[in-house]
Amino acid sequence: MRCPFCGNEDTQVKDSRPTEDNSAIRRRRQCPNCGARFTTFERVQLRELTVVKGTGQREPFDRDKLLRSMMIALRKRPVDAERTERVVNGLVRRLESSGESEIPSKLIGEMVMDALASLDPVAYVRFASVYRNFREARDFEEFVGKLGTDGD
Repeated sequence: MRCPFCGNEDTQVKDSRPTEDNSAIRRRRQCPNCGARFTTFERVQLRELTVVKGTGQREPFDRDKLLRSMMIALRKRPVDAERTERVVNGLVRRLESSGESEIPSKLIGEMVMDALASLDPVAYVRFASVYRNFREARDFEEFVGKLGTDGD
């Protein structure tokens, strides 16, 4: 593993342990060149996933991008980061075990919306506002109005 501080090619693992949910291995590393310490996470990847955008453009699936988008929607909301990690791990497992290597971005967006709906209603609306490209306040009113009628 390359040192992120000095670029040295060879770093030493000082400690390894599973994460709390056993979805990854956490490794503490030290660079013998500059002495810097840093942490890496090793996850099992069942298959290479490719995201197919609405435009037809393809790009490699990025778990961290998925997590970041959820964290933006959940910013300043009372949802524990560990719970969000578990949800992201579950989404990734579902995608990897779907049997498909090319996943439409629309499917990922809908899965994230479903997950956020169960985590936090405000985060759900925040994500939907970007995902569904709300342009004005009326778009929010219509969406939130549908939320109210879905629960009745």
